[in-house]
Amino acid sequence: MEAIRKIVKVIDNTITITLPENFADGEVEVIVLNNDSIFTLNDTQKEILNQRLSEPEDHYISAEQSIGYLKKKYGL
Repeated sequence: MEAIRKIVKVIDNTITITLPENFADGEVEVIVLNNDSIFTLNDTQKEILNQRLSEPEDHYISAEQSIGYLKKKYGL
C-alpha cells in the first residue's frame, strides 16, 4: 500500500489533491484531520523542551556532529 501525507490549504470548504501518475484508477481512502491536532504536545513534552531551551548554548552540538556520533555508535 502506498500512502501520501500532504498538508493542503482549505479554500471555501474545499481541498484539491492531485495524485501521482503511479496511482491506479479505482478507489482511495481519504482521511481529513484538522492540522492543529497533528502537532499537539502534551505537558511532559513541553516540560522537556522548556528544560532544553534553558540549557546554555555552549552545551549544544551541531547537526553534523550529532549525525557523526550516531554513525559511529550505531554504524549508520
